[in-house]
Amino acid sequence: MKTTTIIAAGLATLATGASAETLTVYTYDSFVAEWGPGPMIEEAFEAQCDGCDLEFVAVGDGAEILSRLQLEGTRTEADVVLGLDSNLTAAARDTKLFAQHGVTDPQLDLPIEWDDDMFLPFDWGYFAFVYDKTRVEDVPASLEELAASDLTVVIQDPRSSTPGLGLMLWVKSVFGAEAQGYWEDLSDNILTVTKGWSEAYGMFTEGEADMVLSYTTSPAYHLIAEDDDTKAAAAFENGHYLQIEVAGKVASTEQDALADQFLDFMLTDGFQSAIPTTNWMYPAKTPRDGLPDGFDRLHVPDTALVYLGSEAQDIRDEALEEWRTGLSQ
Repeated sequence: MKTTTIIAAGLATLATGASAETLTVYTYDSFVAEWGPGPMIEEAFEAQCDGCDLEFVAVGDGAEILSRLQLEGTRTEADVVLGLDSNLTAAARDTKLFAQHGVTDPQLDLPIEWDDDMFLPFDWGYFAFVYDKTRVEDVPASLEELAASDLTVVIQDPRSSTPGLGLMLWVKSVFGAEAQGYWEDLSDNILTVTKGWSEAYGMFTEGEADMVLSYTTSPAYHLIAEDDDTKAAAAFENGHYLQIEVAGKVASTEQDALADQFLDFMLTDGFQSAIPTTNWMYPAKTPRDGLPDGFDRLHVPDTALVYLGSEAQDIRDEALEEWRTGLSQ
């Protein structure tokens, strides 16, 4: 089959007189899953890019993308990286591996102001602990109540996962210098720490844990796709940590114009309309038809917690040591 494909591709090249330009986009696993936004976005972009080939490459979870890009350096095959977040932008900028995106006045629909000439948002959401209403009756109303409960939770590793990093910074933003003590208190509740989000959420849906670190928007999947209203996000009086997911153009790309075209496309309905019901997040720019029915039933936090740019980078090492030490007790 592989030989046949190569021959067919060669015949197509002879027939058209030129080979299609390929745009390689590094992203995270769930983005390219058959139920994720990748397939729909690939079809929509290729329909308007004059014969190009959009190739998504899954690179583990969000934080792993930056690690791989740093390892590959200027030898990377990536033209665009999609799936870093607002906690990683300063570290990503420091690598010198990204170029300015060139999109002026993107008119984003975010809960905070965004001014970054290198990283462009494509979606956003609030981290939350998701539970099954048929299994959990006494729902914790704060991070403290969660740690004091007998509930089991699955979380993700902050060294490889952007949700894991988000939780670590969430705890730091609430408890400050007492963050290590909180991790010690929570350690008895943690069933396991997974490498990425997909594994953790799968364990939760299989009934292996009472709660899972995910997003306030995650119940929308069950409500809309499964007609199941038994999943909910616990509303915490501490507030919820905000995540903004971004894309950036790789400075060494040989597909500069095509990369720019993709970033422009990213803020159109062809991309943004896929986000709510495939990535199950809020789109960075609300589509013309608005959000799907069901999103109006989600919990909207009263308090948004966030570190931006260098703030997240400056406290990351300290917060990671607190996380590691606290969970080892």
